[in-house]
Amino acid sequence: MSVLKLDGNHLTIEDIKDFLGNSDSTVEITEDAYARVRASRAVVESIIKNKKTIYGITTGFGLFCNVLITEEKTAQLQTNLIRSHAVGVGRPFKEEVALLMMVFRLNTMLKGHSGVREELVNQLKTYINKRIIPVVPEQGSLGASGDLAPLSHMALTLIGEGEVFKDGIAVDTKELLNELQVAPISLEAKEGLALINGTQPMTAQGVVNYIEAEKLMEDSLWIASLTHQGLRGITDAFDHKIHESRGYKESVYVAEKMLDYLEGSKLTTRQGELRVQDAYSLRCIPQVHGASFQTLTYVKEKLEIEMNAANDNPLIFSEAEVYSGGNFHGQPIAIAMDLLKIGVAEIANISERRIERLVNPQLNEDLPAFLSPEDGFQSGAMILQYMAAALVSENKTLAHPASVDSIPSSANQEDHVSMGTIGSRHARDIIDNVRNVLATELFIAMSAVEIRGVDKLSPKTKEKFNQYRQVADFLDHDRQFSIDIQNLSTALRSI
Repeated sequence: MSVLKLDGNHLTIEDIKDFLGNSDSTVEITEDAYARVRASRAVVESIIKNKKTIYGITTGFGLFCNVLITEEKTAQLQTNLIRSHAVGVGRPFKEEVALLMMVFRLNTMLKGHSGVREELVNQLKTYINKRIIPVVPEQGSLGASGDLAPLSHMALTLIGEGEVFKDGIAVDTKELLNELQVAPISLEAKEGLALINGTQPMTAQGVVNYIEAEKLMEDSLWIASLTHQGLRGITDAFDHKIHESRGYKESVYVAEKMLDYLEGSKLTTRQGELRVQDAYSLRCIPQVHGASFQTLTYVKEKLEIEMNAANDNPLIFSEAEVYSGGNFHGQPIAIAMDLLKIGVAEIANISERRIERLVNPQLNEDLPAFLSPEDGFQSGAMILQYMAAALVSENKTLAHPASVDSIPSSANQEDHVSMGTIGSRHARDIIDNVRNVLATELFIAMSAVEIRGVDKLSPKTKEKFNQYRQVADFLDHDRQFSIDIQNLSTALRSI
């Protein structure tokens, strides 16, 4: 069983990979983190006792920040906040994303700047460890003032309201709590606000996006290597001298990986043997794929900062230092997700161009037109290229940056927002499209190299070929190819 220790400061993407990769993984809270939680809560209790005016503790929210709340209403204020802000619509986030929302929200509370009680952090810990996963509608957040709507749906479940997942189905929270003998919690002063002022939905979806995008970019290289052999590509373009002379370490990495995958192939050529140079979709694999790898470096850095960030408001540092700020603003993650969208979309753009070269008889080095087993009578891979082109075109719309948009809210008090959650969701959709495009290239490339002769493949790509040939058969007759693509796409998630 994997145990993830949370202290508010040291969470990494690799930690999350391990956590999500083990269904029985749990979280623990370090003792120093508990000490920080107790200290910050003592400050909140003092503020209430001394009737100080502090946003969200003894005042209303947003435009109502100047409305004072009496001591006897401070607890009910927090419940009112959660209920009124749970306005999300649309399909729910996937369970793994909702689970990470709780992990990340708990982690930020452990920094000791949120003023919550131990009871609340323990409630989150219980929900995570028992997999009481909230149903969180994915639409309705502006990505500033926190991801208010989605986090409110998460918070509702902690008090026994809203819905949670049970065997993949949405059920009333109380039903599952009764079954597991877990009691709902009552929120006290500051705790409702501490639950929803943050970027956890966009960050949780962003981390899942990153993990999937990283794998897809790695997979794209050996898939491109199969295509390269199917088209009798020239290996000289991957020589280390070319890429070291430019200086991008990601391009150097991709070129090295391509040569590694192609080593020992009897299908590749050298410049001048069949032609002097390849088209860009083959020759520029290191430059294009390498540039996409660059986006991963930026995105990972920003996500790991945000996973350990204090993004509450107000933030408590001491009794004399309780400051209202804007750490809940999602702009850093919004820009990171927009960058990821572009980087991943480009993988599909160049993949689709390789698909075209594989099926076009004017470009595919004497392979059958559309890899058809019978010209004219069977269409072969003709419409597979159409499908890939449609997904690539859809990605161009989804890749439009969400972070450049802003709509004022709360009577213009909150007059600039990030739209980061929209960007994160769109990045997810692009990744799904890219996976299907790569599955299509893989399907067609496997058939192309089978026509050329599997025995001529490089050893490393032959190993991949043998793995994935178990998933989808040779293109030897017209059939419902969408089944093959779906099966390969599913396999690319796990193999």
